[in-house]
Formats: sequence, C-alpha cells, structure tokens
Amino acid sequence: MPNYWLVKTEPSTYSYEDLARATTAVWDGVKNPVALRNLRAMHPGDQVLVYHTGDEKAVVGWATVVSAPYADPKKKDPKLVVIDLKAHRRLPQAVTLAQIKADKTFADLPIVRQGRLSVSPVTAPQWKRVMHLGGADD
Repeated sequence: MPNYWLVKTEPSTYSYEDLARATTAVWDGVKNPVALRNLRAMHPGDQVLVYHTGDEKAVVGWATVVSAPYADPKKKDPKLVVIDLKAHRRLPQAVTLAQIKADKTFADLPIVRQGRLSVSPVTAPQWKRVMHLGGADD
C-alpha cells in the first residue's frame, strides 16, 4: 500500500509543468531536517501531491515516487538526500490553500500547521479529499 506525501515547490523555480515536461526528475534542494526525514521515508510507488507556493498557494498536480531515497549527487553532505519523481497528471482544478484551511479533513495536515515544511505526509482520507476537490477522484 502506498504512502501519500505533499511536496512544495516555487513554480518560478520549478513548476509542475517542468516536472511533466521532464516526465521524471530528481527532487532535490530539501534541507530542513524534518522534511529530509520525510523524504527518507518515501518509497517507490508512494503518491505525491505537488503544491505550488508563491502567488498560487495550491495543490496543482500529482506524481509518483520512482526511486528509493539516495544521497544528493550534487552535494557533498551525506545528510542531504533526493528521490526521483515521475509526473502523473495535473489536477483538473487546483486545490487552494484557502480551500484546504476551510476543510476540517485537513485540520492536522502539516501544510496547515507548519506552512514552511517542504515535504510532509498526507493521510489516505486527505489524499482522497484533495483528489475530489481537484476533480480527479477517479
């Protein structure tokens, strides 16, 4: 059974469209210890919500983890890890942070409580709710 995650990205730096164009990409740049711990807990097959920060502040698409975590090949720090993500599909409708904050399903979602955390777990009911709100509950 897959786990569910949310990753945040600044779309002007790397957007969901960039991931979709690349099909598969190394998800790097994570430095926060809690976010790194979450990244290390990811497994191939896990499902990932991709959230755009900045002006958008919305879940815009989803991806699948396709590699186990491994040392960041661009850094010399063994504590820094990366994973490979494969774009799955863009949500038909973005799910905004305002929608998430207004829905009690997400009361304990880390993005609501710890807005700066770049990699965080999502429960199965939260995943289903985002898919529903985004028009992708197939």
